[in-house]
Amino acid sequence: MPLLLLALDDTLLDRDGPFRAWGARFLESVGAPAGDLDWLVSVDADGLTNRWDVADAIRDRYGLRIPSIDLVDELHDGVVAHMRLDPLVACALRIAADAGWVPVVVTNGAARQQDTKIRSTGLDRYVADWVISEEAGVSKPNPRIFALAAQRARMPLRGAWVVGDSPEADIGGATAVGLPSVWLHRGRRWSDPRFAPTRVEDGVIPAVAAVLAG
Repeated sequence: MPLLLLALDDTLLDRDGPFRAWGARFLESVGAPAGDLDWLVSVDADGLTNRWDVADAIRDRYGLRIPSIDLVDELHDGVVAHMRLDPLVACALRIAADAGWVPVVVTNGAARQQDTKIRSTGLDRYVADWVISEEAGVSKPNPRIFALAAQRARMPLRGAWVVGDSPEADIGGATAVGLPSVWLHRGRRWSDPRFAPTRVEDGVIPAVAAVLAG
């Protein structure tokens, strides 16, 4: 029963769509031009920018008097409220589990935010467990977080696969720990000469299928 170590944002759960949906509504509420959504998406950088920095950038651009902590909460709660688990992703996870794989989420991010996403979307019913960098005290691509995921699931790392959309965090992490990987390209080309994924797919469903076939 090998491990299937999966990223969360823009892998198991679409984050880009919910962030844009929240961003469009929020910008309209503060009277910002509709074209500013591209600016907000750029500042967010796929969620890699610290939430406090995003909040401060919003406050500065629009001269808002909203406390940064309230904007940080809005960034968290507003995006999560738009998130849904694709039934086909749930089905793929169920098929993987029925085939003997043990799906475990390995994600970077704030514990409260990531835990809420997993539970509120119902993803928790389709994975064996999850490891979040903030509570683990280590983040991808550090190999230790993958080892912690294996410990959490009481499984060996040997035979595991890593699936994710981040070249550095997911594929770099898989390479560092010596595991095969599937990179979700999301319309991008692989450009890192230091390492490469074992497989490249356009979404988590074909990625799971590739792992099962491999």
